Amino acid sequence: MRRLLLTFLLLALLGGAGGGAWTWWQHHQAKPVEAEATGGRPGRGGPVPVTVAAAQRQDLPIRLDAIGTVQAFNTITVRAQVDGQLLEIAFREGQMVKKGDVLARIDPRSYQAALDQAVAKKAQDEALLANARLDLQRYTSLAQNQGVSKQQQDTQRAQVAQYEAQVQADQGAIDAARTQLSFTTIRSPIDGRVGLRLVDQGNIVRAGDATGIVTVSQLQPIAVVFTLPQQELPRVQDAMARGPVPVQVVRAGETAVRAEGELLTLDNAVDAQTGTIRLKASFANDDFRLWPGAFVNVRMEVDRLPGVTTVPLVAVQRGPDGPYAFLLKPDRTVEQRPLRLGALTPGDAVVRQGLQPGDRVVTSGALRLSPGAHVLVNEEGAPAPGPAPGERRTRPRQAADARP
Repeated sequence: MRRLLLTFLLLALLGGAGGGAWTWWQHHQAKPVEAEATGGRPGRGGPVPVTVAAAQRQDLPIRLDAIGTVQAFNTITVRAQVDGQLLEIAFREGQMVKKGDVLARIDPRSYQAALDQAVAKKAQDEALLANARLDLQRYTSLAQNQGVSKQQQDTQRAQVAQYEAQVQADQGAIDAARTQLSFTTIRSPIDGRVGLRLVDQGNIVRAGDATGIVTVSQLQPIAVVFTLPQQELPRVQDAMARGPVPVQVVRAGETAVRAEGELLTLDNAVDAQTGTIRLKASFANDDFRLWPGAFVNVRMEVDRLPGVTTVPLVAVQRGPDGPYAFLLKPDRTVEQRPLRLGALTPGDAVVRQGLQPGDRVVTSGALRLSPGAHVLVNEEGAPAPGPAPGERRTRPRQAADARP
């Protein structure tokens, strides 16, 4: 029994000694790897990977962004103005039409008959008028010789005037009948694009129908209506006073311009419920990229600052003492430089004091920096630097973008 106990104790001692040796070996093997990953300085961080961009002197446009709705410049619902059977649909759905192009035809026979009656009635009354005028001439001659009384002459003169008025009334009836007849041929009132037809050929249409036959929308030019906070109203009015105000439609989340136009007008009142004002811009829409009813992102230039020094907005940091940026020095270290800022745009910041054109500032990785820190520089827009030949690749932590 004692021998068995001694055997267990010996095995336990050997196991403990083996575990300690394994721990010591692992510890000493890790040190070279750690030293290599930290640039040969165990216990200290290596150069911080950052991207930098140069401050620039440029003319900076000041733009206002908004969300707008595309609207046809004119939209007309074509309706029948007379009753009758729809004999013909003369357009294709989606067709581009010109003002005056025939869109549909209504059975014209009853209206043609009414016009013929009005023309015949006028001819009858003109014949009576001609006879009355001859009688008036005879009565006038006889009255000079006392052949007829003055009363008969005046009565005949009144008869002539009566027939003249009747002929004028007949002409009015002819014009009305001709107008009604013209309504049987339905024409486009504007240049534009027709939509889907709202009634089929062969149906009976009436002048009071609310549905109509088709809609015609003017797409060239086209309008975009958008809103801005009422606080921006003075800037917009100042921009309009200086001249045409350019307006752009851009893709969501991008800077690519889809269409360029100009501001037409402001609404005549601020919406008291939302505190916004509506604006309307016009676009040529030559390529039909803008379509009525679509929501679009609108960018309007209300000012332009000439010759200002700018840096990317992501380079600006905020601290207890105000805004600052990390300036890259020639020895690959950084300096914390306080800034005095001017106007801010979604992409750039105007620097009134603190930087000069050409100074390079850190645009990403700033959260890991402190004054005097060494950095591994990657110019903004360039690919990330790879390892030198024979150098072991390490994976530094992802640098966080600094945003004000």
